[in-house]
Amino acid sequence: MSENNAADVQKDAAEEAAAPSRTLWSDAWKRLKRNKLAMLGAIWIIFMVIVAVSAPLWAPSVLGDPTAADSATMTANSRLAPSLEHPFGTDTLGRDVLCRVVYGARVSLAVGVLATAISTAIGLVMGALAAYYGGIWDTIIMRLADIFMAFPYTLFVIAMIAVMGNGIQNVFIAIGILGWPSIARVFRSAILTVKENDYVDAARAMGASDLRIVARHIFPNSVASIVVYATMNIGGAILTESALSYLGMGVVPPDPSWGNLISDGQTYLATQPWLMIMPGLAILTTVLAFTLLGDGLRDALDVKMKDA
Repeated sequence: MSENNAADVQKDAAEEAAAPSRTLWSDAWKRLKRNKLAMLGAIWIIFMVIVAVSAPLWAPSVLGDPTAADSATMTANSRLAPSLEHPFGTDTLGRDVLCRVVYGARVSLAVGVLATAISTAIGLVMGALAAYYGGIWDTIIMRLADIFMAFPYTLFVIAMIAVMGNGIQNVFIAIGILGWPSIARVFRSAILTVKENDYVDAARAMGASDLRIVARHIFPNSVASIVVYATMNIGGAILTESALSYLGMGVVPPDPSWGNLISDGQTYLATQPWLMIMPGLAILTTVLAFTLLGDGLRDALDVKMKDA
């Protein structure tokens, strides 16, 4: 019996060694793949990114120039209904609405990603300083975050754009700078939970620097919540950019943006509704896709969830 038991133990050890190692991210990917809504959102985002990035290669030749209007044919092609030639119809200047929606996706996705990257970078630094050092650092940074969050966000962004001027660069800078407080709070909470673990105390006892402890031990174990929040924040940044462009404080015409397309089309909502509905659907589906993906990532990265 002892020989059989020893053989079983050796067999179990060999199987365990041969089995692929499991990590948080591999388990999260398995759970995410089972979330159909999250995967649907991810597929739509990938599709939009591919279409937006590749637009200069095919859109002008197939659908026409998204910014120029041919004065000779402007009257004849003005506000045409959706058809095979113009799937989303044409606007008041005879430009293809689908082409302008595609080019508007380039603006909205760029603003969403870049603004979120800026706010995430600032929020990570501020949250790490507040949580790791505590004391006066925590008080100053959190009170500064309270001041930023006390102002209505959209009005604060409008005020910054009014000072800096219109343009896509100023839009994502303003959205990025003003979006850090919420990320800093999320990251601070995550670090406060992680930094009391034994492995952090062990690294500190071995003489590791504060930067190394944060970068090698605290950040990797706190990043899951930031990934979720940043994913959802991209959708919020897209909505903010669209609102600014709708108000005439974002992308400057004739460059297309989903917001200024809606602004241009609202006058003709009763007679040519596609001018407003098509860019509105683009905003709705894209923001919904980021929200669904964010919800799926939140569930997938929850370490308390068990595999079915």
